[in-house]
Amino acid sequence: MPLFSRRAAEPTPLDGVDTVLADLDGVVYAGAGPIPHAVDSVTRAREDRTLGYITNNASRTDASVASHLTELGLPTAAHEVVTSPQAAMRLLAQRVAPGSTILVVGGEGLVVEVEKAGFVVTRSADDTPAAVVQGFAPEVGWTQLAEAAFALKLPEEEGGIPWIATNTDWTIPQSRGVAPGNGTLVSAVHTAIGRLATVAGKPEVPIFEEAVARFGAQQPLFLGDRLDTDILGANRAGIASALVLTGIDRPKHVLAASPDSQPRFILGDLRELHEPYPRVIVENGVATVRGARVAIDGPDVRIVSPGDRPIDLLRAGAAAIWSTGRAIFGFRVPEELYADPFHRP
Repeated sequence: MPLFSRRAAEPTPLDGVDTVLADLDGVVYAGAGPIPHAVDSVTRAREDRTLGYITNNASRTDASVASHLTELGLPTAAHEVVTSPQAAMRLLAQRVAPGSTILVVGGEGLVVEVEKAGFVVTRSADDTPAAVVQGFAPEVGWTQLAEAAFALKLPEEEGGIPWIATNTDWTIPQSRGVAPGNGTLVSAVHTAIGRLATVAGKPEVPIFEEAVARFGAQQPLFLGDRLDTDILGANRAGIASALVLTGIDRPKHVLAASPDSQPRFILGDLRELHEPYPRVIVENGVATVRGARVAIDGPDVRIVSPGDRPIDLLRAGAAAIWSTGRAIFGFRVPEELYADPFHRP
């Protein structure tokens, strides 16, 4: 795995990268405000490479997201934003006839994409929709969820209509804290009808394929704050990934990451995109990252040396645990290893 490579030099995570693909919530902003150091770091990253954004948030249009980024000091055009509703339209076009009536559960960001794709929007199951498309919006409530359940009461294998969810993120980082995401709303409909939705956004591959094609990326790097959607999706798509600890997932989640959701880079914040990334050496059950050393001793994870930076200790701890191929619950982990001094929303 590249995380354990033993190169003589210490390049930055951006070395050799031609396109940076960044998640938004928890990476660039939390709610309306920017995350500390994000704007300056992203601005610097785009000086020598293409920059695009990938978001599972279906509540806003690509144009409104671009406007928000521009207001934060990141001049952005609408085409530089790839949204989960856009990925959902790709799936929808494969499942229903052009011009079909679609029951939409969500807000403006989803409605606009459905209409741009040539479909007719309805909010009522009584209009015999050809499919249901569901995405997050703050205004989604019981009435919209109930209409989806009514339209989806017949399983698809028994002649029922398709159900496509833009994404199933359980949470959304906001300036006031962490709020429920679209996954909770999709789960409510699932609980009512016993069906599973087809998911268009992260961690599924289509949204990444759309971004790579749109920006002509040859050596992309994806920046995310969630292991279960951002990093898992990038890994599935064969894209190098960096987890930044400014959003949802915390050090304890990093240590417990499954093999398919382990990032190539672990960053405390986006300033570290521009810093040399230290070599991670694993020998005889001991992981070393600069001055930080963590050993595996049977069921115990032992801190041999904490080093000078908490991020290096976390990197060493993750490398030591990941190298065993064993699940985190098989270890006794010292509290210092999953301490959380990093910024979060």
